[in-house]
Amino acid sequence: MNIQSILAVTDLSAHGLRTVVRAANIAAAHGALLKIMYAPAAFAGPADADAAGGLGAVCLEVAERFGILVKKIDDTRGRLDGAAHEAQWCDLMVIGDEPDRSLAAFFRGQPAEQLVRAAQRPVLVARLDARAGGYGRILVAVDLMEESRPLVDLACAFDGQSDIELFHAFTPMHEGKLRYADVSAHVIDAYRHACARHARERMLWLSDASIARRNRVVSSIGRGDPARQAAVQQQYSKADLLVVGKRRRCALMDFLFGSVALRVLRWSTGDVLVVPHCALTARQGQHAAALAQRGAA
Repeated sequence: MNIQSILAVTDLSAHGLRTVVRAANIAAAHGALLKIMYAPAAFAGPADADAAGGLGAVCLEVAERFGILVKKIDDTRGRLDGAAHEAQWCDLMVIGDEPDRSLAAFFRGQPAEQLVRAAQRPVLVARLDARAGGYGRILVAVDLMEESRPLVDLACAFDGQSDIELFHAFTPMHEGKLRYADVSAHVIDAYRHACARHARERMLWLSDASIARRNRVVSSIGRGDPARQAAVQQQYSKADLLVVGKRRRCALMDFLFGSVALRVLRWSTGDVLVVPHCALTARQGQHAAALAQRGAA
């Protein structure tokens, strides 16, 4: 993942400053510019009149502590649309996990969900203490489709020192229909094993996609709801960060039918990086162009 600029949003509270520290750690590791923006918790409530002064002090302290370039975003109105607009010019957005419990959020979604849709940029929801530095273990939730390859590559490049675990949870789609048709248990069991075998083959294909990190990439397979199983696996494997892709869908579709990425956000207790499908598509295009250029040379 080529990170050149990061936007961190903070409410200047102790919890909000942990978000800034996490973003600063990532910026230092990638040599990126860190932009820091103020917004009240969950983008709700009135803006702090003293936010400009407090934000300036935070920027100076972070720049000195981490030895990175830091830019203060002067917009202190604390509005979500302002943060989404600023995120369009960054490679990564880092926010806290303060939930919005208003009735409007029930229909529109939580701030992180709205930002993923509006900015179409990777959004890191930071929940863990970042004083230890980078991530020790990263869990990547994959769906075995072609788009999973750039997601794995992105996770590997996100933190060069982390161990990577690929995880896929499958649910045999037609098992219920087979039971309804009174198919024998032996046939259903064979079908279930065939689904598991296919998942293992695709996981091997995905792990081979990251040649430089192959010796540090492991994989595991679960069975059941993908979002819930990914959150459970994050706790089981003690992964600091869970990376999940999100396909582009309208807010109404997400509200009516749900989204694996958004349900992972709700159930996970660790940090979560949500990567929109368009960001993965752009990465695929860059990779293909690089290969073509290398072949022409």
